[in-house]
Amino acid sequence: MSLAAAAVQFDTVAQHPLGGLGLSLSGEAVVCRPSGALWVEARRALIVADLHLEKGSFYALRGQMLPPYDTADTLRRLAAEVAALSPDVLVFLGDSFHDRAGESRLCAADIAVLCALAHGRDLLWVTGNHDPVGPVGLPGSAVATLALGALALVHEPAAGPAPGEVAGHLHPCARVKARGASVRRRCFVTDGERLILPAFGALAGGLNVRHAAFAGLMRARPLAAVLGVGRVHAVGWGSLRDD
Repeated sequence: MSLAAAAVQFDTVAQHPLGGLGLSLSGEAVVCRPSGALWVEARRALIVADLHLEKGSFYALRGQMLPPYDTADTLRRLAAEVAALSPDVLVFLGDSFHDRAGESRLCAADIAVLCALAHGRDLLWVTGNHDPVGPVGLPGSAVATLALGALALVHEPAAGPAPGEVAGHLHPCARVKARGASVRRRCFVTDGERLILPAFGALAGGLNVRHAAFAGLMRARPLAAVLGVGRVHAVGWGSLRDD
């Protein structure tokens, strides 16, 4: 789907001057950033989902030796977004840690980064299924849900249509085929009423948006906002493929 065609279905879809794909979600202007973060400029709010911090160390404890750099890489990319946008509010949309003990495995350098990210702004931790309590020794407040203008921020999407809902949990990815080849990338997915963010975590992985887990969540055929290098591509449902 071209940007022009997408705009017909989704009110306004356009490349944003600050980078990313701008669209209207239940009347709120939002920007899908190439990093996988969501920017709500009118609210000065930056939203990221599913960081799964300390996933590498979780698997290492069980004998699967993943490279132990996922937390540092995830926080480095998040710090770059904060530096670029200077948000007043930073929202973690659940599953910020891969398990309940993840916070206890943070190294001092990563704790320092998280403390620096909270300096001069509100830091809000929406709880998820991997971290149902939220952090106990880090800055910010843990909440189950959060209202942000017309938007309702939650971790796990509700069943059926939910206008204004912004969620994570499903780690959406898109496979796009063109000219005999295909590429698989993390993506946002939206029907213009609700939006599901990609996982921001370095080791979080992803689920194809054509999977049954997404069925019934969108009132209309959705648009995938696919993460590219320095930009986000609007891709219509007809151009998406199964894995």
